[in-house]
Amino acid sequence: MKHLINRLKIPVNDIEKAKKFYSTILGGIEFHDMNMANSNYALFPMDDKFNCGTFVQSEFHKPLSDGVTVYFDGGQDLNDIMKQVGKAGGQIIMSKTFTGKEAGFVGIFLDCEGNRIGLQHL
Repeated sequence: MKHLINRLKIPVNDIEKAKKFYSTILGGIEFHDMNMANSNYALFPMDDKFNCGTFVQSEFHKPLSDGVTVYFDGGQDLNDIMKQVGKAGGQIIMSKTFTGKEAGFVGIFLDCEGNRIGLQHL
C-alpha cells in the first residue's frame, strides 16, 4: 500500500456552517466548493493529492460522534487550534494530552456538526 489515506470525507448537515467553523479554528483557510452526484462538497486547501479532505453534504452522509476519529495536524502547539473550538461552536472532549514519544500530543473535539475530530503534534 503506497498511501494509507487518499481522501477523507467529513459528513455534514450544513456545509456553510462547517466551512465557517473550520476556517475559524484553522486560521482563516478557504475551501473550494464542488457539486457532484447530488452531493455538495467543500475541499480543504491541500497541495498533496494523496493528503486531501472534504466536507460532504448529501442524504447518504451523516455526522457521527462515535465513529472513526480523524486526526488533523495540530501544528506547533495544538492548543492554538483547541482555544478556538468552543468559540466557533464546537466542544472539547479531550484537552491537549501527552501520550508518549511515539504519538506526541493529542486533543479531541466535537466539531459544530457533531463529528469527533482529533489533533496531533509529534
